[in-house]
Amino acid sequence: MRKLRFVWWLLTLTLAAFVCGCQRNSRDAIMDAPASQVAVRAYESRIFDTGDKEKTLRAVIAALQDLDFVIDKADVALGSVSGSKAEGGTTTRITVAVRQKSPEQTSVRANARMNRKAVANPEYYQSFFDALGKALFLSAHVDD
Repeated sequence: MRKLRFVWWLLTLTLAAFVCGCQRNSRDAIMDAPASQVAVRAYESRIFDTGDKEKTLRAVIAALQDLDFVIDKADVALGSVSGSKAEGGTTTRITVAVRQKSPEQTSVRANARMNRKAVANPEYYQSFFDALGKALFLSAHVDD
């Protein structure tokens, strides 16, 4: 009986050491992640100094068309635009949400997927926001 208790104790101790040794804390797991959600949101979003949501939506449509996207859906009430393009066997879909943050600022967030996989390349989004900035500049300096 004593031998059985010793074996049981040894087995329990070994199992506890194994479990504790393999456990990672959540901070290390977050740091090892390829990109945190905050970093992803940072390159998917921009704030523009305009309070005109409708003009921003028109500029989003113009920017997407300049980048060879076909506009699939546009909803002014929801503040969203969806587009797609196919090139070289790859289908890219993008959805852009426009939200008025204040009377002077509008937030724009883009989310792109290439062949059902999220685009995680900040340069891809940067090219969209560059085109959007140009479209907003042009719309601000052209008489309606």
